[in-house]
Amino acid sequence: MPTPPASTKTSLGQRLNAHAREHWPALAKVEVRFRGQSAYVDGRLPDGDVLPLFRLRYSGSASRWGFAIYRASHDDYEDSFLPTGDTAGSPQEALDCACGLYVNDPTAGQTDTPPN
Repeated sequence: MPTPPASTKTSLGQRLNAHAREHWPALAKVEVRFRGQSAYVDGRLPDGDVLPLFRLRYSGSASRWGFAIYRASHDDYEDSFLPTGDTAGSPQEALDCACGLYVNDPTAGQTDTPPN
Protein backbone atom coordinates (compact mmCIF):
# COMPACT_ATOMS: atom_id res chain seq x y z
CA MET A 1 0.00 0.00 0.00
CA PRO A 2 1.45 3.39 -0.95
CA THR A 3 1.87 6.10 1.65
CA PRO A 4 1.51 9.75 0.68
CA PRO A 5 4.75 11.62 0.06
CA ALA A 6 5.59 14.67 2.17
CA SER A 7 4.51 17.05 -0.60
CA THR A 8 1.06 15.42 -0.76
CA LYS A 9 0.71 15.59 3.03
CA THR A 10 1.51 19.30 2.99
CA SER A 11 -0.77 20.11 0.07
CA LEU A 12 -3.66 18.10 1.55
CA GLY A 13 -3.74 20.26 4.67
CA GLN A 14 -3.43 23.43 2.63
CA ARG A 15 -6.21 22.44 0.23
CA LEU A 16 -8.59 21.43 3.00
CA ASN A 17 -7.99 24.60 5.00
CA ALA A 18 -8.48 26.80 1.93
CA HIS A 19 -11.74 25.00 1.12
CA ALA A 20 -12.94 25.25 4.73
CA ARG A 21 -12.25 29.00 4.84
CA GLU A 22 -14.36 29.49 1.73
CA HIS A 23 -17.21 27.05 2.44
CA TRP A 24 -17.26 26.24 6.17
CA PRO A 25 -16.76 29.45 8.19
CA ALA A 26 -17.95 27.66 11.36
CA LEU A 27 -14.55 25.91 11.41
CA ALA A 28 -11.55 27.83 12.73
CA LYS A 29 -9.26 25.38 10.93
CA VAL A 30 -8.88 21.85 9.63
CA GLU A 31 -6.28 19.59 11.20
CA VAL A 32 -4.84 16.57 9.40
CA ARG A 33 -2.76 13.78 10.94
CA PHE A 34 -1.30 10.82 9.08
CA ARG A 35 -0.88 7.18 9.91
CA GLY A 36 0.41 4.96 7.12
CA GLN A 37 -1.75 5.47 4.04
CA SER A 38 -4.53 7.19 6.01
CA ALA A 39 -5.14 10.86 6.75
CA TYR A 40 -7.42 11.63 9.69
CA VAL A 41 -9.21 14.96 9.37
CA ASP A 42 -10.61 16.95 12.30
CA GLY A 43 -12.33 20.30 12.39
CA ARG A 44 -11.35 22.78 15.09
CA LEU A 45 -14.14 25.11 16.19
CA PRO A 46 -13.52 28.72 17.26
CA ASP A 47 -13.99 27.75 20.94
CA GLY A 48 -11.19 25.17 20.62
CA ASP A 49 -13.40 22.07 20.50
CA VAL A 50 -12.27 19.42 18.01
CA LEU A 51 -14.68 17.46 15.81
CA PRO A 52 -13.39 14.25 14.24
CA LEU A 53 -14.79 14.36 10.69
CA PHE A 54 -13.43 11.68 8.35
CA ARG A 55 -10.54 9.52 7.21
CA LEU A 56 -8.99 9.56 3.76
CA ARG A 57 -7.14 6.57 2.33
CA TYR A 58 -4.32 7.35 -0.09
CA SER A 59 -4.14 5.16 -3.18
CA GLY A 60 -1.43 6.92 -5.15
CA SER A 61 -3.30 10.03 -6.30
CA ALA A 62 -3.29 13.36 -4.47
CA SER A 63 -6.64 14.25 -6.02
CA ARG A 64 -8.63 11.06 -5.33
CA TRP A 65 -8.79 9.41 -1.91
CA GLY A 66 -10.91 6.68 -0.34
CA PHE A 67 -13.50 8.07 2.10
CA ALA A 68 -14.59 6.93 5.55
CA ILE A 69 -16.91 9.01 7.74
CA TYR A 70 -16.34 9.35 11.47
CA ARG A 71 -19.12 7.70 13.48
CA ALA A 72 -19.48 9.46 16.81
CA SER A 73 -21.86 6.74 18.00
CA HIS A 74 -19.08 4.13 17.69
CA ASP A 75 -16.01 6.39 17.96
CA ASP A 76 -14.65 4.92 14.73
CA TYR A 77 -14.48 5.43 10.98
CA GLU A 78 -16.57 3.52 8.47
CA ASP A 79 -15.97 3.34 4.73
CA SER A 80 -18.75 5.40 3.19
CA PHE A 81 -20.17 6.81 0.00
CA LEU A 82 -19.77 10.43 -1.00
CA PRO A 83 -22.87 12.26 -2.31
CA THR A 84 -21.65 11.41 -5.83
CA GLY A 85 -22.22 7.72 -5.02
CA ASP A 86 -18.50 6.94 -5.17
CA THR A 87 -16.42 5.59 -2.31
CA ALA A 88 -13.50 7.80 -3.38
CA GLY A 89 -13.20 11.39 -4.46
CA SER A 90 -11.47 14.66 -3.81
CA PRO A 91 -10.56 15.71 -0.28
CA GLN A 92 -12.84 18.73 -0.73
CA GLU A 93 -15.81 16.46 -1.51
CA ALA A 94 -15.07 14.51 1.65
CA LEU A 95 -14.88 17.70 3.70
CA ASP A 96 -18.20 18.93 2.29
CA CYS A 97 -19.87 15.61 3.03
CA ALA A 98 -18.63 15.40 6.62
CA CYS A 99 -19.27 19.06 7.39
CA GLY A 100 -22.77 18.75 5.94
CA LEU A 101 -23.38 16.13 8.61
CA TYR A 102 -21.46 17.53 11.57
CA VAL A 103 -21.15 21.30 11.08
CA ASN A 104 -23.81 22.72 8.81
CA ASP A 105 -27.24 21.73 10.08
CA PRO A 106 -27.66 19.75 13.30
CA THR A 107 -31.37 19.30 12.53
CA ALA A 108 -30.78 17.64 9.15
CA GLY A 109 -32.96 14.58 8.81
CA GLN A 110 -35.42 15.70 11.46
CA THR A 111 -39.04 16.44 10.60
CA ASP A 112 -41.43 19.01 12.00
CA THR A 113 -44.01 16.29 12.57
CA PRO A 114 -43.94 14.97 16.13
CA PRO A 115 -43.73 11.17 16.48
CA ASN A 116 -46.96 9.26 17.21
